[in-house]
Amino acid sequence: MHTTDDILRAAAAWAWLPRDSEHVREDLLLVKYPPRFGGGVRGSQVGSASSAAAVLDHAVEKTRAWGESRLTFWTNPSDSPDLEEELRRRGALHEDTVAVFALAIDQLAIDVPSGVTAEVVRTLEQVREVDAINVPVWEQSPLDEEGLRIELAEVTAGLEAAEGVRVLGRLDGEAVSTGGCTIVEGFTRLWGAATLERARGRGAYRAVLAERLRASAELGAATALVKGRISTSAPILERAGFRHYGDERAYRLSV
Repeated sequence: MHTTDDILRAAAAWAWLPRDSEHVREDLLLVKYPPRFGGGVRGSQVGSASSAAAVLDHAVEKTRAWGESRLTFWTNPSDSPDLEEELRRRGALHEDTVAVFALAIDQLAIDVPSGVTAEVVRTLEQVREVDAINVPVWEQSPLDEEGLRIELAEVTAGLEAAEGVRVLGRLDGEAVSTGGCTIVEGFTRLWGAATLERARGRGAYRAVLAERLRASAELGAATALVKGRISTSAPILERAGFRHYGDERAYRLSV
């Protein structure tokens, strides 16, 4: 059974490094996103003896050195020092908020309506359907054929290594929702949930969530950890029984 401290540490340690991205860890984690995901630099996980102003100066300098003009920083209660006040002082715009949720998998029961199904992704055609959902939801560029094959190889490797799965949700047979999960130290990190706008509110997200939890339990995970956007998935997760462990906020700074 994971404790509250375990959950908070796991949430703070969670960061995404997209394929073809660059990253450095000096005072904080900085990730240069590839053009397919809109470029720019994401910052998080501050751990420094320097002042907030000095840490942010370093982040700005590295962003410019990468040839980028946009720095997005995600706050976390574990940050030391906390950069939030300094970001606001410099005119950074609050862009998004996610709620950190967690719960033991065996305590979760997700109600899935009839006509909605979910399946583990295993084929190239399923990867193609996942991409067709992600492109409009995340406003990213579509994968070409080589990219689709690389994506399938990554999905397959995760399955074979028992490290995670990608799930595809269908509404009356049509692919409308997706999400993934990664197993780390007994946690399943639930990420990348996306549902086509016209299909929202009909249970597709819940079906994808339920299938990820089922698959995660099979892979040995005990606790589900998820960061739900306040404007979309957070209310669904709360209704499903997840417990709230705090918020993380994104600030965008033009450099």
